[in-house]
Amino acid sequence: MSLARRKFIQLSLGAAALPAVSGTSWAQSYPSHPISLVVFLPAGAVPDLVARIIGDSLSRRLGQPIIVDNRPGAGGNIALQAVARAPADGHTLLLLASPHAVNVTLYPSNPVSLAKDIVPVASLNHDTFALLVNPSFPVKTVAEFIAYAKANPGKINLASNGTGNLTHLAGEMFKIATGIDVLHVPYRGSPAALAALTAGDVQAGFDTIGTSFPMIKGDKVRALGVSSLSRVSMLPDVPTIAETVPGYEVIGWLGIGAPKGTPPEIVQRLNKEISAVLAEPAIKAKMLELNSEPFASTTEEFARFLAQDTEKWGKVVKAVGIKVE
Repeated sequence: MSLARRKFIQLSLGAAALPAVSGTSWAQSYPSHPISLVVFLPAGAVPDLVARIIGDSLSRRLGQPIIVDNRPGAGGNIALQAVARAPADGHTLLLLASPHAVNVTLYPSNPVSLAKDIVPVASLNHDTFALLVNPSFPVKTVAEFIAYAKANPGKINLASNGTGNLTHLAGEMFKIATGIDVLHVPYRGSPAALAALTAGDVQAGFDTIGTSFPMIKGDKVRALGVSSLSRVSMLPDVPTIAETVPGYEVIGWLGIGAPKGTPPEIVQRLNKEISAVLAEPAIKAKMLELNSEPFASTTEEFARFLAQDTEKWGKVVKAVGIKVE
């Protein structure tokens, strides 16, 4: 073998090894400065509070501050775009949530998307929804609600927290599964929708148990069924909707994502530390105070869940023909 060829092979082998060495070194020195956690809702919303609870403990584990950066608007797309365009070095993270999966289909012209531009890092929680009615509404079970709706087509007003919101899609999926005809009434957020429900302006609606729990316990609304496949500890006497409508399931969730191209070593480090945070008794207690159920996963499990959730809601959005301005 000629000297020139021997040197070429040595240089080639050295170059091939560089990415692995560089990636390992990068992961070992990560994080080198404060981390920005971009949140798609204003300060004070439950997802924002969860982000701050997780961020506070995670910052101690990583040895760098985690700064919550609230960027609300456009159904979560403003926050998504900010993170997608950030350097892929693990120092800018995104609080992911169910709307980001819905938006893949709801905003087809969006220049960035969950699937193309974000790497799933870790799940944080799962939220269960409930089918709620005004206490004066003359039904007490899911079966009675369906029967009443079929006997009175178009006469039930079903509130949501906004068009394209998961509370809207939960109602649309319920309509598809049961064949009922009810009128969707969108409001600007959960407080307005729940206020309309308690006032009797609408007869029914879907919302997360975490948000509606105080009103359920205060008898201001009645929970007919929960959207998980098994009953929840917070409302043990409330049956699942699936007990009447087999297969019906709606799960809200929060998670952490990073810009596409973030080194796998950093993604795995973050997943490991976030899972450890979620296992801390004090963190569990704080999240449960917000009626938020911690839920940890591997990056692979979270990626599969996101893909399935995106496909599921994409089918509902297309079937109903939901459009947003």
